Amino acid sequence: MTSSSSSASASGGQQPHAVVRRLTARGRGEPHRVASPLELFFDLCFVVAIAQAGAELVHAVAEGRAGHGLLNYAMVFFAIWWAWMNFTWFASAYDNDDLLYRLVTLVQIFGVLVLAAGISPSFRTHDFLALWLGYVIMRVAMATQWLRVARSATGAERTMALRYAGGVLLCQVGWTGLVLLPVSARVWVFVVMVIAELCVPLYAERACTTSWHPHHIAERYGLFTIIVLGETVAAATVAVKSAVGEHDVGELLPIAAGGLLIVFSAWWVYFAVPIHGHLRSNRQAFLWGYGHYLIFASAAAIGAGLEVAVEQTVGTAHISTLSASAAVTLPTALYLLTLWALHSRYFKVGIAQQILLPLAALLVICCTFLGDWAVLAAGLASALTVVAGVTLTARRAARGHGTRQTSSDSS
Repeated sequence: MTSSSSSASASGGQQPHAVVRRLTARGRGEPHRVASPLELFFDLCFVVAIAQAGAELVHAVAEGRAGHGLLNYAMVFFAIWWAWMNFTWFASAYDNDDLLYRLVTLVQIFGVLVLAAGISPSFRTHDFLALWLGYVIMRVAMATQWLRVARSATGAERTMALRYAGGVLLCQVGWTGLVLLPVSARVWVFVVMVIAELCVPLYAERACTTSWHPHHIAERYGLFTIIVLGETVAAATVAVKSAVGEHDVGELLPIAAGGLLIVFSAWWVYFAVPIHGHLRSNRQAFLWGYGHYLIFASAAAIGAGLEVAVEQTVGTAHISTLSASAAVTLPTALYLLTLWALHSRYFKVGIAQQILLPLAALLVICCTFLGDWAVLAAGLASALTVVAGVTLTARRAARGHGTRQTSSDSS
């Protein structure tokens, strides 16, 4: 990326009232880069879609159709996550905040709302039309942004932008299989098209690497994690509130307390390490960014699981206590294990720190078999993991300080 394009974009970022400017790359070393108000608003609009996906997962699991619900949830959440992720990385590299950029982003937000409206039909009647339409609106708008980059760029960067635009548009043709082919073939359409979508950035950036900003990307992912965890808290609160009037609060208190401990621990372990220092290349960033599908999806599924646990406790979900407990513990364990694999292990020193999150995931799974106390036990196991992690970090820091002090005294 040339310094001229970086400086042009930096100066462009200081002209928020311009109607149309060249969409040129921002500098990767740009100081004080933070999420913009438009990006925060964009994230909030995704809450609607996440809430709808979680609610439909609750209905499916509570009705004893967990396999069907999980499959549809995985498909819907991919559409939500992939559209969000592509916008996030593009904005990190090219956000110039002109009027046209804002209007195209507004079109993407409209696509999110259409997609959210299509989530219930996709779960209940296998009608993917509205879901497909919302996704296409978002992705075509994204291709439009890449065509703007291609118009402003030259050489390898222009090739990269055209590959992005062409790949995105070609994939939308493939996604029509979800509405044209029989229901039995749609799972295979989904698998093939997910692979195709994931390959577009890998292919496009062989020509040129986008100048995404490590601090900005880390902040954007962190903010979206908070939004997803917040939706989990909201879902659990609604479930408890709906049951309090007709049932003993004492029955629900272990679930509410355990759920709060799980969500608080999930927040704590995510932000315990400064991940931006690990994002030094596309190879590292792609693995980390793609892997967040499991982190985001499992975090949102925790909220759905808490709702299922409440409904089972009050008798409105006709499933076993074991199944209701698993609806909470399994996504919690997946969250902890995926977070360790993608995010935390690079900053852990020594075997004790390295095995902490995998061990916590195993303990949470074991809590599944504790009956009515499963959710509370999982919350306590998660909280103890946080305490253990803080203790181990403090002890290591103290030993390091003591070693430095001894070395200083000797010299």
